[in-house]
Amino acid sequence: MPLTLIDTPEALVTYLKTNRLGDASPVCAIDTEADSLHRHRESLCLIQFAAGEDCLLMDPLAIDDLSSLGDFLGRAVVWMHGADYDMTMLKRQFGALPATVYDTQIGARLLGGRRFGLADLVLHYFGVELSKTSQKADWGKRPLTPKMVEYALNDVRYLLPMAEKIVTDLRAKGRYEWFEESCQAARKKVLEREDSREDAWRIQGSGKFDPHTLACLRSLWQWRDNEAAIWDRPSFMVATNRDLIEWSSTLAKRQTIALPRHFRPERVKRFRQLLEDIEALPETEWPACAKLQRRKRDRDFERKVDHLLGLRDQVASALDIEGSLIASRAALEGIAAGELEPASVLLPWQLDLLHLNPTA
Repeated sequence: MPLTLIDTPEALVTYLKTNRLGDASPVCAIDTEADSLHRHRESLCLIQFAAGEDCLLMDPLAIDDLSSLGDFLGRAVVWMHGADYDMTMLKRQFGALPATVYDTQIGARLLGGRRFGLADLVLHYFGVELSKTSQKADWGKRPLTPKMVEYALNDVRYLLPMAEKIVTDLRAKGRYEWFEESCQAARKKVLEREDSREDAWRIQGSGKFDPHTLACLRSLWQWRDNEAAIWDRPSFMVATNRDLIEWSSTLAKRQTIALPRHFRPERVKRFRQLLEDIEALPETEWPACAKLQRRKRDRDFERKVDHLLGLRDQVASALDIEGSLIASRAALEGIAAGELEPASVLLPWQLDLLHLNPTA
């Protein structure tokens, strides 16, 4: 019977020492599951792993020492799908990322795919329809149900054979170098990203808030985070970001907030204390407004943006890929305004396609 679950450090070490995985640059596929939909602070709950003919699960909640896997990943070539979140989880767990990460989603998009979810690609390449029944399951619960195990294994079961097909097609279209550059850039982005920001409370919709409204927002954010920690549930289950934006404006106008009826007395009590704290906060401790860069949008700027967008869309149409893969509108506007050097926001293959590479 094939190995399906590794749940002890000894079994993990033994498995990773097999000949199949002892090469200098072993190739594997990985996916991860966390409990972000069910806990206040998400944790890595499951690692799906495929290599050669093997397809199995590793249980980080049961294995108290994952260092052997971290060492293995440090020399591995790892395939993932939609790798940003999984790389973030691995970076948080190990403090590092695999030596090389390839993303089948990036490859599919560079081939012109418009439906590039894992289930879409498995159906396209293998004619297999994957079940989504455990997509929002609580992966922190044990034991895992048979449906959860099957769902998790399917996340990596097809990745390596799919990767072979995608690489073959990319090479045939002369786009494999684009793929490598894009994957390297995605990996670098995760490595350089700050996991925690002091101003994380500055959520979308708060950009034009004055200092008093920002003070209300910051206090509400901190209250929500504390409530989520007490409850051990995700913050959005206490109040959504949209709620915080609306409540901040209401408090700044010194109007009354109608709290949800399901709030328990203890939560309401802490909210009322929050209102007193906001009222007592001196102006000297109000946050500063976000610095918004005013861009001069004259005819010359608009002409340059239209030219770059037109060129991008023309090239994308000829290649049958999405224009955003070549360059985002924001990047092109920054280039047109002279605020960004093209090479600072675009990859070499993108620069070449837009004729912005100074060495070309």
